[in-house]
Amino acid sequence: MATKIGQDLIAWYKKNKRDLPWRNTSDPYLIWVSEIILQQTRVDQGLSYYLRFVERFPSMEDLANASENEVLKYWQGLGYYSRARNMHASARQIRELYKGKFPNNYEQIKSLKGVGSYTAAAIASIAFNLPHAVIDGNVNRVIARLFGIEIAVNTNKGQELVEEKLNTIFVRKDPANFNQAIMELGAMICKPSSPDCDQCVLSDNCVALQQNRIGEFPVKVKLKSPKLLYLFYFILKYQNSSQQVVYLNKRGENEIWKNLYDFPGLKSDFKRGMNEVVTEFKQKYFLNNFDLDPEKIIGPIKHQLTHKSIKAFFIEFNIDKHYVNNINDELIAVTIDELQKYPVSKLIENYIKAHL
Repeated sequence: MATKIGQDLIAWYKKNKRDLPWRNTSDPYLIWVSEIILQQTRVDQGLSYYLRFVERFPSMEDLANASENEVLKYWQGLGYYSRARNMHASARQIRELYKGKFPNNYEQIKSLKGVGSYTAAAIASIAFNLPHAVIDGNVNRVIARLFGIEIAVNTNKGQELVEEKLNTIFVRKDPANFNQAIMELGAMICKPSSPDCDQCVLSDNCVALQQNRIGEFPVKVKLKSPKLLYLFYFILKYQNSSQQVVYLNKRGENEIWKNLYDFPGLKSDFKRGMNEVVTEFKQKYFLNNFDLDPEKIIGPIKHQLTHKSIKAFFIEFNIDKHYVNNINDELIAVTIDELQKYPVSKLIENYIKAHL
């Protein structure tokens, strides 16, 4: 019975799978890029980014030879920028350790920076047909419903049980199609809400459906609420000949949006008075007295990250040449046209599009 479930799943997949570019190749590099993009991104959102990324970086060598700034720029808008930084570092790692050839065994693939068990299993099975089962959010949901798993899937015990049950239906002779099939089923049929159980190839064996408890699975332990973070950005603009200039700041190694660019500013874990914030900013970024008042204050703009709920304020100043030589020399002066060359977060990108 278990073997038949896996085979039925593969047969369904071959008949119903979406036509996606990374499914028409066995190139491990292209499969790797697609898997990294889709780690935290829906297919419909990630497809255009994938096509643009592999057009610019069609090979491992192209990615390894690129600058981090350019890689981040092509990643802009996808979020979770550590994925791009890790992939860039791994491309260079592969160039040095494996002479530019993608490793073809699970442990070596998993040793790459930013590659965990799921991604390693996906690449190993799809590119090299190695018998490693994948477990992601879609697979957790399908297996939890299929077997009626009562233990929270986001705990160690829950994951052990999911893996145990998954292996009972895993088709080792066809791991590439099985892995893609179960992920496709979770994405297209066994969805988090309003699953299409009437069209599910596994419905006859689904414990959750038989018990009319679809909405109860998968069980999860509630995670902590994201912390609130206040960001105060200062937009320092001045006219230089016929072009407007604005100042950028490169984020540090230990900050959110590491190595991306934004505007100089301050952060706080609690709400602060605007006068107090402006005074502190002037003291931090200007060498001498700065007595201008803001032209405009935009915000709060809400922006949600996995672990942080952000409220951002954009405080605009029009300055003149009198103040230019007074600015902290860590800041970067760029024209409005040059802004597009710098990789920025979605929050900053949205502000630039709307106001600059």
